[in-house]
Amino acid sequence: MKRLLRNVLRSRWVQRAVGFLAAEFLRLVWLTNKFSFDPPGVYELVEPQQPVILAFWHGQHFMTPFIKTKESHRGKVLISRHRDGEFNAIAAERLGIGTIRGSGDHGSAFHRKGGVSAFKEMVRALADGYNVALTADVPKRSRVAGLGIIMLARESGRPIMPFAMATSRFIRLDNWDRTTINLPFGRGVLMGNEPILVPPDADAETMENLRAQLEAHLNEATRRAYAKVGRPEEAGHD
Repeated sequence: MKRLLRNVLRSRWVQRAVGFLAAEFLRLVWLTNKFSFDPPGVYELVEPQQPVILAFWHGQHFMTPFIKTKESHRGKVLISRHRDGEFNAIAAERLGIGTIRGSGDHGSAFHRKGGVSAFKEMVRALADGYNVALTADVPKRSRVAGLGIIMLARESGRPIMPFAMATSRFIRLDNWDRTTINLPFGRGVLMGNEPILVPPDADAETMENLRAQLEAHLNEATRRAYAKVGRPEEAGHD
């Protein structure tokens, strides 16, 4: 039975159906939540610095395609090659976001998971004027920023923009990344934080300091986002 279910989930038509439904559900969530922006002029601050690297936490990603509000906001997102990634990729593309497939993990599985080719593709995308979005934490280590995104900023010369998106109505799963499923008919917020610049000659100590800074900025943005919509982040479900 498990093998049959696995084969069904791997079938292209099921993946496309799930991705389509996920995209349309997220569109409903976006349209039925009253979103605010903090700082209020966040787009005026970010647009002159494009292309940028958009950083957010694992499990808090579902609403991120909607940060693109203009045609000039060209964007691509890093999505894993795992089976679950297929659903996310199909949904993202339906919502107008390009995809880069590979792993953000810079551990022992980096080469096997397509990390090297994905890293090069992200550098090229930034050079071509695309904003690139990716999770800052590596798989199975929730809310611990990895060095991969710092390396990307050093290589590309582009600033990292940490942010969080939250809605007042949600369900939070009890898994490693505390996946949050946003729900319709509430309030939402996009919470930004100060950009992080990585010098092209950054040494190991500087890289580690900036990694810790990014982690702190993301935690602060996430905490403030949930506070803004009146829901403490530790709340489990709507």
